[in-house]
Order: sequence, then C-alpha cells, then structure tokens
Amino acid sequence: MAADNTALAARPAEQLPATTESAAILSLIERMATNPEISPERVERFIAMHDGMEAKRAKLAFSNAIAQAKAKIAETPIIKNATGHNDKRYADFSAYAKVVDPVLAAFGLTYRFRTVQGERISVTCILTGHGHEEENTLSGPADASGSKNAIQAIGSTLTYLQRYTLVQALGLAASDDDDGKAMGGGETISDEQTIQLDELLQTTADKKGVELEKHRAAFLKYMKVGSVSSIRAKDFKSAVAAINSTVQAK
Repeated sequence: MAADNTALAARPAEQLPATTESAAILSLIERMATNPEISPERVERFIAMHDGMEAKRAKLAFSNAIAQAKAKIAETPIIKNATGHNDKRYADFSAYAKVVDPVLAAFGLTYRFRTVQGERISVTCILTGHGHEEENTLSGPADASGSKNAIQAIGSTLTYLQRYTLVQALGLAASDDDDGKAMGGGETISDEQTIQLDELLQTTADKKGVELEKHRAAFLKYMKVGSVSSIRAKDFKSAVAAINSTVQAK
C-alpha cells in the first residue's frame, strides 16, 4: 500500500485533473499522518507540496480571470465625466467603478483599498479572486491645490490614488486627458507623470532640508506654470532634470 501511495504522489501533475490530483494528495497525507512509521517531517513535505500546487492553480485561475475581465472591460468606453486642472477632462473613480465593478464580479474578482497616512498618503489596491490576491501601491502628497481645506485635500488625493491603483492593478490603460491644454498649448503630462514629479519634489526637498511647499513653488516658478499637472508633456524630461539639479544647487 505504501508503495502505491508513493507512486500516486509521484505522478506528474498534468496526468491528473486538478481536483482529482488534489484529492489524491490530501487522501495520501491523511493516511501518512496516521501511520506511525512515517515521520512528521515527511508529512510536512507533502503538505507543503500540496499547498504549493494549490497556490499555483489559484494564481493561474486569477490570471485567467483578469485577462478575461480586461477583454470585457475594453468593450465599454470609460466616460470622462469630471473636469480637473486647466479644464482637463478625465474619468473619475465612479466612472471606472461603473464599468469595472460588474465585470470583475462576473469573473469572480473583487477589490478593496488599504490606506496609510503620514507625511504622504499611500493607497494600496488589493485585487482578490479564486484564492489569490495581488497588491498595487501608489503614494502622493495631499492635494492642496485650489481652495481645498485640509480634509478636502486628503480626500482628493485618496480618490485620485484609488483610481490609479485600480487602473494599474488591472493593467488598464488610463484615459488620456487630451481635452486639457497647458499654457502655450500642447498636451499636458499624464496623471502618472504628475505623481512621479510630486514624489521627486518630496525626495529632493528632503535632501535639501527645505519645506516641500517652498520647493514646489520655486519649481513651478522656474517651469512657468501654475501647477505640476499643467506642465506640457514635451517638457516632462526637462522638469525631471530641473528638480534633480536643485539637489546640487546652493
């Protein structure tokens, strides 16, 4: 009997249907666990093998569901329903959720958010389904643009980061904000590039030992714009170079 069990466990995974193989291994583990001649270490190895196989199957099922969901989501345009800086049109979180939520549910997927607030706000989108989950995190400063109070600034950043962590978690292409034009004309930088510049401003401000808002104001004055998101797409590399150069500036 022991030899038969060993032979069964040694059969390649592809020779047995997933459920049959899993049940066979579990049955084998149960028999091994009640056999005093078999060491606990060996039982643990079989348990680890079973858990590893189940984790791989869960990840594969998750990946397949994501691929199918993406294809379905692509069939419905996500409407730009809000106006941001410089009258730029964009799709806010509710516009994405209206299209994405029912599709994810149909494919056994769901998402939730975890938030951490310190000097910067971090949002993690946790995408779950079929026994597997993956996380995607973005961080940014509170959005104090316009006449927002402190709470509104935090809320604005939270919804902004929720939108983009979900977009990245699903591997979607974010809608281009092509209705907005920066000063002097031309397409402005994307929201992802805005986040990159904000993070770089924070990093260089820390290195120089200066207040972030003063550092940002000097940068915006140099770039001749009213906000980071107003920077023209063609000037993005120049903006990065300008921020980096301030670390060496006296």
